[in-house]
Amino acid sequence: MRVLIQRTAVWCLLLLLAAATVLAQDALRISTLNYNNRVVVSFELTDAYDEAVRDAIASGLRTTFTYTLELRTPAWIDRTIGTTIVTVTDQYDNLTRRHSLSRTIDGRVEEASVTEDEAVVRRWLTTLTRMPLCRTAKLDPSRDYYVRIRARVRPRGASMLGWASGITGMAKFTFIP
Repeated sequence: MRVLIQRTAVWCLLLLLAAATVLAQDALRISTLNYNNRVVVSFELTDAYDEAVRDAIASGLRTTFTYTLELRTPAWIDRTIGTTIVTVTDQYDNLTRRHSLSRTIDGRVEEASVTEDEAVVRRWLTTLTRMPLCRTAKLDPSRDYYVRIRARVRPRGASMLGWASGITGMAKFTFIP
């Protein structure tokens, strides 16, 4: 009887993990483009700006979304062609009611902004457009590739989709010069 209960618990856990993976795939919309001899990636984390994230921001905690973008080739052992780490941060000041936003790419500050508009903050934290990932000279014509994006949010109390502090999504494409 005990073995049956353990097996049932393991199956339930596996089903829960599979459902979480499917939800994460829908929550992260990814598109790739060959633009100006570069692979560029645009994506939106659709449901990440939830009540827990809003509460963390409103409390004055520095809220950070970290995105790890990887261009990879599918094979027995996946090979990473290029990696970019993007960090977007919001520091809300309760006295002035302003959000100080910053975006760093691979450790370099690329952009900073101050706003009072929550819609701007939401877009800033959850959407990136035309993020260069690597040069197309590194790619083989007519070969399959995929972009994998891992997203994490800090502080740990804030959660994406109400259940996790991080999700992963991917988009496959064939490089045609």
